[in-house]
Amino acid sequence: MIPMVDLKRQYSRLKKEMDQAVSLVLEQTQFILGPNVAALETEIAAYHGLPYAAGCANGTDALLLALRACGIGAGDEVITTPFTFIATAEVVALLGAKPVFVDICPDTFNIDPAQIASRINARTKAIIPVHLFGHPADMAPIMDIARKHRLKVIEDCAQAFGAEYQGQTVGTFGDAGCFSFFPSKNLGCYGDGGMVVTANEEIAAKIKMLRNHGSAVRYYHSEVGYNSRLDEIQAAILRVKLSRIDEFNAARRANAAAYCQALAGKDIVLPSERPGCKHVYHQFTVRVKNRQATADALSAAGASSAVYYPVPLHQQDVFLKMYGPQESLNVTETCSNEVLSLPMFPELTPDEIRLITDAVSHVL
Repeated sequence: MIPMVDLKRQYSRLKKEMDQAVSLVLEQTQFILGPNVAALETEIAAYHGLPYAAGCANGTDALLLALRACGIGAGDEVITTPFTFIATAEVVALLGAKPVFVDICPDTFNIDPAQIASRINARTKAIIPVHLFGHPADMAPIMDIARKHRLKVIEDCAQAFGAEYQGQTVGTFGDAGCFSFFPSKNLGCYGDGGMVVTANEEIAAKIKMLRNHGSAVRYYHSEVGYNSRLDEIQAAILRVKLSRIDEFNAARRANAAAYCQALAGKDIVLPSERPGCKHVYHQFTVRVKNRQATADALSAAGASSAVYYPVPLHQQDVFLKMYGPQESLNVTETCSNEVLSLPMFPELTPDEIRLITDAVSHVL
């Protein structure tokens, strides 16, 4: 079975460096906020052309810490997309704020900037655009809206490390950019991990304080914080992968081009890449009318597929219980019924792509 992502192939390519990096951590026995965490923060900040980066335990905490560092709390409202993993909105609710969902663009699956202004009120304090599946959200109008209404912008870059909008990497437009290093991400570790990048010294300092039990000086605590520290072993693993992230993203883009060429002209909506954007294809997500039949055909041919996401956030039980029903978001609801993600990872072979596209073509 061709998996959605094959981490064994990548580990085989990097085994010598990975094993050396992990062995060195074990020999040094500095496991919490050690030299690899500090070095990775410096390297990721430099990659994004920003002065600050702060590692944390996972991508969900990256969002939570960034929101809190930006002053988001009880009674506030945060505008975001309903077509994303629940963590994006979950962290808003955890802080006592309310996620307000607006519809998405059908070609990118990202939040539609034209829908944002009508949902802003006196309680609105922030916008969380998500660069879903690796395609950048339309940041220029989003930032215009944020500046006009004095809103914070926290970018959810969990699926988009290295993606670019108008020549600028995602995560560098708003007040903070938040990354997940979950193993399946295009830059992933071998467990959980997260990172926040920012140009704001105060935000960076507050995140580093909050991630460490609200302490900037050991045993002196200025706020109630969290235990959300990036693991030293995971940081060492990420440093090996970071040195190849552009190579890995280029391979994903080449695989996406091969998919698109093979499926061109079929009764299927292929992923698009808007002008001025660089898609890194964390997922290769198509839209098909006969989704189950397509998934069944792929399975019969020996290939995986997945649905991201079958239930949009505004229809999830947890938010219906908390906030009641919301008006229909037609584009989101249509997409959630049609999306299907095909296997996507740098080591995917031409023969595997051919098998997958043949299976899809036979159904269309």
